[in-house]
Amino acid sequence: MNTQIPPHLDGAILAGLTGSVVQTVGLTAAVADFPAPVGALVSIERQSGPGIEAEVVGFRDKQTLVMPLGRLDGIHCGCPVKLVSSSRSLRVGKGLLGRVIDARGRCIDGRPQPMLNHRVPFQSEPMPPTQRPRIDTPLATGVRAIDGMLTCGKGQRLGIFSGSGVGKSVLLGMMSRYTSADVAVIALIGERGREVNEFIQRELGPAGLERTVVVVATSNEPALLRVQAAHAATSIAEYFRSAGNDVLMIMDSVTRFALAQREIGLSAGEPPTTRGFPPSAFAELPKLVERTGRTAAGSITAFYSVLVEGDDENEPIADTMRGLLDGHIWLARRLAQQGHYPAIDIPRSISRLMNDVASPSQQQAAQDVRRMISALEENEDLLSIGAYRPGINRELDVAVAMRSQIHAFLQQGVSQRAPLETVHTAMTQLAQQRAGQLEGSTAATAALPQENS
Repeated sequence: MNTQIPPHLDGAILAGLTGSVVQTVGLTAAVADFPAPVGALVSIERQSGPGIEAEVVGFRDKQTLVMPLGRLDGIHCGCPVKLVSSSRSLRVGKGLLGRVIDARGRCIDGRPQPMLNHRVPFQSEPMPPTQRPRIDTPLATGVRAIDGMLTCGKGQRLGIFSGSGVGKSVLLGMMSRYTSADVAVIALIGERGREVNEFIQRELGPAGLERTVVVVATSNEPALLRVQAAHAATSIAEYFRSAGNDVLMIMDSVTRFALAQREIGLSAGEPPTTRGFPPSAFAELPKLVERTGRTAAGSITAFYSVLVEGDDENEPIADTMRGLLDGHIWLARRLAQQGHYPAIDIPRSISRLMNDVASPSQQQAAQDVRRMISALEENEDLLSIGAYRPGINRELDVAVAMRSQIHAFLQQGVSQRAPLETVHTAMTQLAQQRAGQLEGSTAATAALPQENS
């Protein structure tokens, strides 16, 4: 006898699905007689007050595990559970530009809710790799050190790695204000509530907010909402990309996304593996990152900030993200302590697609400037104590002579915008000045034996 449910009746049966809470374990509630699919949205009814929304996160011993999107207060054994939706979707549209929304897509900036006529899934499948166009066009961020030394392309994915208090939020705000992208989508995941308005008003500003969608899930919100906020921001960016736009997506931070996924995984019964992270935390990262990139219609250029615990660049999340992304930008605490902003450590940073999007002359100029920066860093101790003797290393002599010009190029004020053309011109001038001084020092060295003779 065929016991399979006909497809046209499946939705109707699920729509009337009910169960009851039998126990709570940590952050989850176990529901009996409730075969809802993973990812379904449910409602836990309470004796007093409105029902609590929850999401199905797994199964254990023939019980369905649901994680509430709010507090567990008022839930007791026997509370009825009803299926709300077997899949999640998000309303999107141009009306989101200039707005601040939560993980569920609701505007939280105190203004009326916009009219949004389109729906997209919270989590979509990445584009097949064979259908991805090559990345061959640069995207200006308005930051000299990035556009000149770490040029990124439309559709590239980079990580901004740093500890706390190194100027990461300021750098992200500059990029969102000064980028050449058509639309910016900023996801603030796990931020302190106080920092949200500060970032919007001080770092982003009215001009930057005008073409930006800000998705917020603060640190006090449940782990599910922090995870959903990251997927919601990616879905919004995908919508604008499909409309033919070049989108800049900034996520601050992907580390807190992974920490939220750790809470969900451990509550669902997953075993902790690397430094307490369950396998799902590492499995979700590529699913999130691979959704961005370039398509035939548009592009999503993504910058993911990674909080490096204890400034350890080999901690698990940083190490995993470094392998998933197309480049990484390191912010150095020692530079920030010296007042060097943005505190980008050029020798430790790389854009893997710079050779595809930058001209040969720009690549050569960037290599020349990088050599001088590396020479200064390698001999920093000798220079600081005055033990270096000029004339021993010609490359270092030139780098020391041009140190002020190099620092002036790499440093940039918050209110300064650097157009891409002026960045290339300034960097070419630095490379030409270096070449001229190297030739001059070579000629002087060659003349020394004749003078001595």
